[in-house]
Amino acid sequence: MSKKTIITALLLVIMITSCGKKPNPKPYEYFRIDLPEHSYKMIDTMKNYDFEISQYAEITPYIGESTGFNIDYNKLNGRIHVTFMPIDLDSFRIVTEDSHKLAYKHTIKANAIIENYYANDTTKVYGVLYKITGNAASPAQFFITDSTKHFLRGALYFNNLPNYDSIAPVADYINEDIVHLIETVRWK
Repeated sequence: MSKKTIITALLLVIMITSCGKKPNPKPYEYFRIDLPEHSYKMIDTMKNYDFEISQYAEITPYIGESTGFNIDYNKLNGRIHVTFMPIDLDSFRIVTEDSHKLAYKHTIKANAIIENYYANDTTKVYGVLYKITGNAASPAQFFITDSTKHFLRGALYFNNLPNYDSIAPVADYINEDIVHLIETVRWK
């Protein structure tokens, strides 16, 4: 048998055996994220308020500003941008409406925006947490106020493209931390 005949026969066998099932595309998969148990630490270094944040988060101030800071979740690739504003009765309505508008700017990409209201008359802490589902840039935004002097606003962002299916477990985890922050704020 010649070399040419052997190669032709081999190619013929490969072509016959390779024609079988049609290729089946595989679905996208995401890494499993093992989230730690919730544990908190007190932050009492702020001028106008105290609160608790996750043990796994770090605070970094905005560069050049004394009124804002970030709560960084480095291992989860997320960040909560927080801004403090002193208010009076005239500016209260304006800043709450601005916070509402900023949250609802995400309706273009959001599937839903769920508002959770918080009120604690004992500590004078009132606020709203906006949980945003869908491929919006920010899966959570909130504001907290005493309605007379203090206003604290925050927005959660992740350092990747917004794909809600992949970030939902981490967003839910950080949402619990945001609720804990809201519930532990004490004005000075």
